[in-house]
Amino acid sequence: MRQTKYFLKTSKTVSEDEPTVNGRLLEQAGFVSKLMAGVYTYLPLGLRVLNNISKIVREEMNAVGASELLMPMLHPKEIWQTTGGWDNIDVLFKINSRTEKEYALGQSEEEVVTPLVLSRVQSYKDLPLAVYQIGWKFRDELRAKSGLLRGREFLMKDMYSFHVSQEDFDRFYAEAKQAYFKIFTRLGLTAKATEASGGSFSQKISYEFMVLTDAGEDDILYCETCDYCVNVEITELKSGASCPKSCGGLLTQGRASEVGNVFDLGQKYGKDFGLGFTDVGGNKQYPVMGCYGIGISRLMGVIAETMNDPKGILWPENVAPFKVHLIALPGKDAENVFSASDKLYAELIESGVEVLYDDRADTSAGEKFADSDLIGIPHRVIISQKTLADASVEHKKRNEDKSSLVSLDQVRQIL
Repeated sequence: MRQTKYFLKTSKTVSEDEPTVNGRLLEQAGFVSKLMAGVYTYLPLGLRVLNNISKIVREEMNAVGASELLMPMLHPKEIWQTTGGWDNIDVLFKINSRTEKEYALGQSEEEVVTPLVLSRVQSYKDLPLAVYQIGWKFRDELRAKSGLLRGREFLMKDMYSFHVSQEDFDRFYAEAKQAYFKIFTRLGLTAKATEASGGSFSQKISYEFMVLTDAGEDDILYCETCDYCVNVEITELKSGASCPKSCGGLLTQGRASEVGNVFDLGQKYGKDFGLGFTDVGGNKQYPVMGCYGIGISRLMGVIAETMNDPKGILWPENVAPFKVHLIALPGKDAENVFSASDKLYAELIESGVEVLYDDRADTSAGEKFADSDLIGIPHRVIISQKTLADASVEHKKRNEDKSSLVSLDQVRQIL
């Protein structure tokens, strides 16, 4: 993509009403634009990041055998009344229609997915079954804050599984848990699975996947020796205590942001709707259900919050909006510099490399470098009069200080 044609504008100013690193950097670098607290426009750079995160999540959900669908965001009041959510979930957005009917904006999809799936399930032979979607959710947060970490409108992956027994749910949960860890690893994040209260979703213990960050909203205790981790709200343990797993480690308290969760919903939703399946003996049973969420837009915020330096964002390569930032420095030999840059740009695109090409003719080198660092694309390739004298380009990784000269013939081999 040529930068002169791209809808991209960086900013040197920092929003005074945005205390978090992710909120400031993402707006400055041209990834998002805040419409109001907790609601953002995702600009072209930001949309590419959301799509890259979604692609990784989608691949791992498909790998555990889940089927993707897309459910409505506008829900009739009646299905929320059936489950008790209409009166008991305080973050539910409610809408009055001109037809005097009432609706809810989806903050989760149990009320939609349960009758959808169970109307198509007759017997135990149809189970287990898992479906998921990647779609927008709405929550009436009293205080939307922390940039993309707590919003009123956000992009989420939510998966729902249906099982004939608790044992089969536990089996699938173990698979989903490992898939979650794969997702976070591919995104360059280290996540910890903590036990937490199920809240309004479930009366049982739920599991939350946390990433350590000062901008988080949860306090957790974790062991540096093993994988034990727990939310401070549901434990009597204190920082410095011995790990309950008897691994010899001590517990450390840290601030963290939730990036994913799983809830054991039990048989609640099937019973609420009176929908079940016929077991092997011909009797009606209600499925054990699970709900599995991952915040796609929240992950974008967490990555920006935790992966940055004083110059800007440090995107992991498989999340970054582009792999390469090609920068032309025309100087006194603009014709030859742009000719060589255009040629390399075309060759990289032809070979499948995603490139943002800074082809601005009237922008200083310093401003181009500052924009490049702020945006945080993993590879920077510079063509100038100086590099052309050696038939080379200057290559620098965003997370490294040193650059190197690479011949024009070899540059495609290192990208």
